[in-house]
Amino acid sequence: MTSTSAPRTLRTYRLGRVEYADGLALMRLAGDAVRAGAPPGTDFLFLLEHPPVLTLGRNAAARNILAAPAWLERQGFEIHETDRGGDVTYHGPGQIVGYPVLDLSDRPDVRGYVSALEQAMIDTCADFGVEAGRHPEHRGCWVGHRKLGAVGVHLSRWITSHGLAFNARTDLSHFQAIVPCGIADPRLGVTSLAAELGARGRPVPETAAVEGRLAVHLAAALGRARTDAGPDLRTVSVVPMTGDGRVLLLRRSAERGGFWQPVTGRIEPGETAEQAARRELREETGAELRVVALGYRHGFGLEPGVNRVRPGTVVIAEETAFAARLPLGFVPRLSDEHTAHATVTVDEALERLRFAGLRRAVRLAAARLALLTPAA
Repeated sequence: MTSTSAPRTLRTYRLGRVEYADGLALMRLAGDAVRAGAPPGTDFLFLLEHPPVLTLGRNAAARNILAAPAWLERQGFEIHETDRGGDVTYHGPGQIVGYPVLDLSDRPDVRGYVSALEQAMIDTCADFGVEAGRHPEHRGCWVGHRKLGAVGVHLSRWITSHGLAFNARTDLSHFQAIVPCGIADPRLGVTSLAAELGARGRPVPETAAVEGRLAVHLAAALGRARTDAGPDLRTVSVVPMTGDGRVLLLRRSAERGGFWQPVTGRIEPGETAEQAARRELREETGAELRVVALGYRHGFGLEPGVNRVRPGTVVIAEETAFAARLPLGFVPRLSDEHTAHATVTVDEALERLRFAGLRRAVRLAAARLALLTPAA
């Protein structure tokens, strides 16, 4: 994919963990920004990792999910229907997912675009000494008869979404839950860069190093001038819980979105995430308590209604989650950011919370409750 005109900029974010629903929302936000030219001449590339999830393309057949629903639930798998092409596929830890959101109207070539995604994965494999190529019948990046990278895209008026999934250090046993991409041929299988390098007795690079090479090759294959971008802001969430396992939720004022949430806020310059979590808990509820890290950090895009950083543009937040145990009989003292509070069950909290990352934080906090010492 080459062009004689000045290349568009490919603003590249390496986001770490992103909930699948938040990834879908992020692609919508980026698509709106590309259509609006905000900023002008700019496309986006999001490189990230999803928690275990099965996604169903427009042509997916239910029979290609082999695992029972109860097993998937116990293993923490989510299932999502999508508007991309293709059948069923798996995303999970150790897999690099690439979402290019591009304006292809100046060179409307779907085959060329898919080929560029494949070529970027093939070139990345070559960087680490693994010879990969294309399969004569199936899309993707292949090492012999083993598929290492998948492609599934969606285009709307030549604005792209979805993209590729590159198995860097993926747990290949998870693919046993599905017929990958609907390819039932028993002669074909799946693989990862780690598995291929291990079979050759070669060291396995860190995922970040593979991700960096993939970013370089995607920009080259797509004919874009890459610029790297980090999170625009860093935030915390704190899930306050009572001794009997109920969750304190706060309702934001109408001008701040009007939705329910636990405690959230920005990390200020010079603060650690833990310091920010304790400060936000105190400012938003009046509670002066220790907080417990949940080992969960994720990225997401700010919705237009709450984007006060750069309204009308894509703004990325990176959030670190904490929990806190409330003392018996605690009554919150609300700040002017909130208009109401409610202490509800975990299931009720999950129903009220709009954002996937906050729902996961609540689940993690509930699982950690037994490890928290009673508040003084």
